[in-house]
Formats: sequence, structure tokens, C-alpha cells
Amino acid sequence: MSAPQPLAGPLDLRNRPMHDLRISVTDRCNFRCVYCMPKTVFGRDYPFLPRQEILTYEEIVRLARLFAAQGVAKIRLTGGEPLLRKDIERLIEQLAKIPGLELTLTTNGSLLATRARGLRDAGLQRVTVSLDALDDAVFKRMNDADYPVAKVLAGIEAAAACGFAPVKVNMVVKRGCNDHQILPMARYFRGSGHILRFIEFMDAGNANGWCMDEVVPSAEVIRRIDTELPLVTVDPNYSGEVAERWRYRDGSGEVGVISSVTQAFCSTCTRIRLSTEGKLYTCLFASSGHDLRKLLRDGSNDDELASAIADIWRKRDDRYSELRSAGVPVTHKIEMSYIGG
Repeated sequence: MSAPQPLAGPLDLRNRPMHDLRISVTDRCNFRCVYCMPKTVFGRDYPFLPRQEILTYEEIVRLARLFAAQGVAKIRLTGGEPLLRKDIERLIEQLAKIPGLELTLTTNGSLLATRARGLRDAGLQRVTVSLDALDDAVFKRMNDADYPVAKVLAGIEAAAACGFAPVKVNMVVKRGCNDHQILPMARYFRGSGHILRFIEFMDAGNANGWCMDEVVPSAEVIRRIDTELPLVTVDPNYSGEVAERWRYRDGSGEVGVISSVTQAFCSTCTRIRLSTEGKLYTCLFASSGHDLRKLLRDGSNDDELASAIADIWRKRDDRYSELRSAGVPVTHKIEMSYIGG
């Protein structure tokens, strides 16, 4: 399915339009994945945001309408784990009424089997599920929550049965941890109608102990799969698409790779992120955000909010992955659990 074409909107300092808005609806998660919310940091006593600091659904919808008017054509709901936010179907119903928006959600799949029908009925169009291994022992080491693979797979099938087809399945690949699961995952999802995507282990936030030695380059992932299951490249669905697409030569499906470490795509990045507490971040690896919640709650009108959003985007010059590749250090980054993936 082709992505909706953006309306005319502001361009940043590198001439990039604002096309994709990611909204983190909660900073809480029932997993403790080692690359995102490790228990060593996000333990029992971790101070998650109090309710009054989190954007209300009404505030989120108001901002979403303003973003749509400035060119955003796709909204992805993230977390933490977004299905932990109470009555998220109510938010989806309201967002689905905004004309011209593609509405998607990324989940760890733990609650999806029982929630898929309600999400679909509320107006959600697509769902992406995170799954880092098929082997239970490996998966449990990755999610650090003793959660079995079978329940995630049940959630994927429930979503497909409700009309979320294809379901996109994201696997973060970490060398020495789950990279031996690349081929088992490819074999399992080949021919399923779902799209499996492999994501390079990224240095998002400060908590995951990232080092380059644990990155499996996407080129290596493709080589491993192609040796057994031959692949050919596929054109992107739209300009600025993050995933590089490949299909099996026998026509049995598609895989993708997301290579923000080894093949920086900063030059075409059209994404902006709204954090759980209402700060706007112009890069996944940003060190600071812009406080829209304060503007909302101090009584700013829609024109003032729209002007602030456009001004933030016009001043954007983010190129973190390019700087990383050039050896330029960035010492502090916002944690991914506040702004989604």
C-alpha cells in the first residue's frame, strides 16, 4: 500500500519535509528488553512519569490535527508498550477521524491477541510487532520478562485475522545474543504473508550499554539469508522509507533491513517524535526536546501551537547517525522508552 502523500508543509535546514509523527503514549512497559529498558536501569524503583505529566488523549488529538495540517501523513503510536495505556482504543477512534492520516501502532505483542479486534474496530490501519527470536530461551533473555514466544505469535495471527495484513515483525539483531536466530526467523515468516524486518542494534538512549562490536550490519543479515533463501532488491514504497526492502526470488514473501548504524539515512529522514510528557524531539538520538505540553496547558491557541511546531521543524538540522559514522561523540541522548523506536 502506498503511503499517503504529504501536504505542503515546512522544510528543515536540510530541505526535509515533516511526514511521520511518532507519538509515545506511555513510558511504561511490561518487558525489560536489553536494548531498550534493561532492568539494571529500569528496575522496580524506577520513577515512571506520574499521570498528570502525561499528555491526555484530548491534548494528543489536538496536536495531531495541527501536525496533519502541516504535512504529517502518518502517525505511529508507540511507548513504552502502547497497549498498557488505558482505553487506547478511544484515542485511536479520535485520531482515525483526522482526514488523510495513515494510523499505525508498534507493540511487543503481549496483549495483542485479546486487543486486536478492538484496535481494528477503532480505526487502526496497521500494526508492527517486535519479536527478537523464535527460541524461547533466547527471546526471554532479550525481553527479560519471562514472556514466551508463543503468545507473541498468537498476537500476530490474531492481528492478521482481524485484517491487519500484512503484519510487520521487527527483530532487533544483537551479535552474540540473538543473531543466530536470523535464519530461523526468516524461515518461519517466509510464506506467511507477514513482513519481517531486521533492525541493527542502535545506541538509542544511554541505558543499553551499546557498542559497535555487537552490531550485525544489515549487509551481513542479507548475506546470511540470501545464502539459503535467495533475495532480490525491491524499490521503496515512498521517498524517505526507512527500511530497505528485499523479496524472495521464489515470490514467497518480503524482508526488510533498517540500517541506521551502518548506512545512515539522515538525509531523507522525515520523522518527528512526541514524547509521553509532550516534548517534541526532531531525532531518535536527540539530547533535548521542545516542551509542547507547557504551551498546551498555558493556553496557547492553535495558531500559536502550529507556529511553534513549524518553527521547530524549520530549525532542524539533525544528522546523528552521520555524525556517529564520522566519529563525532554525542554523550547524552533521550531514552527510547520516552519517544518510541
